[in-house]
Amino acid sequence: MMLTKRFSEAVEFARLHHEGHTRKGTTIPYLNHLLTVAGLAIEDAAADPELQDQVEDIAIAALLHDVLEDTEVTADELEAAFGSVVREIVEECSDAEGPGNKPPWLLRKQQYLEDLEFASDAALCVALADKRHNALSSVVDAQAEGPEFWARFSAGPQDQMWWYRAVASIIGFWRPGRAAQELTYTVERLCALA
Repeated sequence: MMLTKRFSEAVEFARLHHEGHTRKGTTIPYLNHLLTVAGLAIEDAAADPELQDQVEDIAIAALLHDVLEDTEVTADELEAAFGSVVREIVEECSDAEGPGNKPPWLLRKQQYLEDLEFASDAALCVALADKRHNALSSVVDAQAEGPEFWARFSAGPQDQMWWYRAVASIIGFWRPGRAAQELTYTVERLCALA
């Protein structure tokens, strides 16, 4: 499956709506994370016969997986720009609507885990790519910064470890394979640094 102009439009949409956003505790533009997640999701979806016909929608949803949580873009606006399939995937991957509507961390994470149990394969593919990049970035930063790394998060290291292990377990059950194994391996590396 080739990526079309729609994908390029999604890159620009992500750049525009996440302009000025950076990765937590860094100066790295947030778009870097979104592009990495899209790349990981494309790789995973393209290798899965069940998802090969959805690669572009999955790639676009991966680029925009945080747009409903972290920007003022609404689900209706997202659908108008990129269609109902992208909207559904992004909604399945979101744990809040809008930057001012986030419930407390633990409640959001518990609800996300419950929702993940019933997520579509496409949403699991995006969630897996997102968590793989988050976990790997965390390993690299924790190795470089030591214990100070954990101060960037509202939840402490033990809660973060619970979260990552729970996500890896659920995704590994519903979407087993190389990518899920890489997530589990990376999560265990991160846990060793906590």
